[in-house]
Amino acid sequence: MNYLEFEKPLAEIEGKAEELRAMARSNPGMDVAKEAEALDKKAEAMLKDLYKDLSPWRKCQVARHPDRPHCKDYIDALFTEFTSMSGDRNFAEDHAVMGGIARFNDQPVMIIGHEKGNDTKSRIERNFGMARPEGYRKAIRLMDMADRFRLPVITLVDTPGAYPGKGAEERGQSEAIARSTQKCLEIGVPLISIVIGEGGSGGAVAFASANRVAMLEHSVYSVISPEGCASILWKDAEKMREAAEALRLTAQDLQKLGVVDRIIKEPMGGAQRGRKETIEAVGKGIEAMLKEFAGKKPEVLIKERRTKFLEMGSKGLAA
Repeated sequence: MNYLEFEKPLAEIEGKAEELRAMARSNPGMDVAKEAEALDKKAEAMLKDLYKDLSPWRKCQVARHPDRPHCKDYIDALFTEFTSMSGDRNFAEDHAVMGGIARFNDQPVMIIGHEKGNDTKSRIERNFGMARPEGYRKAIRLMDMADRFRLPVITLVDTPGAYPGKGAEERGQSEAIARSTQKCLEIGVPLISIVIGEGGSGGAVAFASANRVAMLEHSVYSVISPEGCASILWKDAEKMREAAEALRLTAQDLQKLGVVDRIIKEPMGGAQRGRKETIEAVGKGIEAMLKEFAGKKPEVLIKERRTKFLEMGSKGLAA
């Protein structure tokens, strides 16, 4: 288990409990069951206390936790017959974006998502989930295909933002993001988006201009990272806690603002402590949202999606 900064006291207690059990395994005559159980109860109480009212900055830390389930984990667990599709038919394949045709509960769908990787090698290969223009152009190609064959589109958002490198800018990063956002609004099939970790900047919006947007309980979704915001507003990246508070980037605030439609509950301690339960909850959320669009005509889906975004901003946190 990788522990976050604010979880250090919890790490000490759980570490001591594990030490006692290790001693008992090496010395069968030692009885430490009661002591270990007492530490377990103390750790459980502390975990509940830490997670009962997370600050926006702590939610950012949880959303970035390396042990959270990523796009590939959801695809492997929830979808069958997944056929990966590669390349933008123009420049290259972008490994930060996964996509392809699959079946969800035996229904054919198009699945597209950001993939961060789960170890050093895969994270470098996936560019830490930061897509280049070819990633967004691949997504446009897949959404076009889904529209042509009447396949619902499901997107899984988990990116710090689009890749800001020189090559990406030279190949039209902002144009690719804008066209991907436009394509989301144009397709005549249901589009469902779930923010499973970080939803950063236009890199997230390009996949999340959907009929329904859901967020995991401890995920975040904002126009800029707290560190980036603090650097611009206060010229000090260390003011990221204040920035996180001001950005209103939590699922709870965004639901009040009408930006997201549904919050998917995470296990106590975050998705990293209950990967299987989190994946199952996301699966139930997708199933429920797909049912909402059964039998709807393309023009109705497009109109509802357009109206949703035109009306965004009419609700406030005080509403």
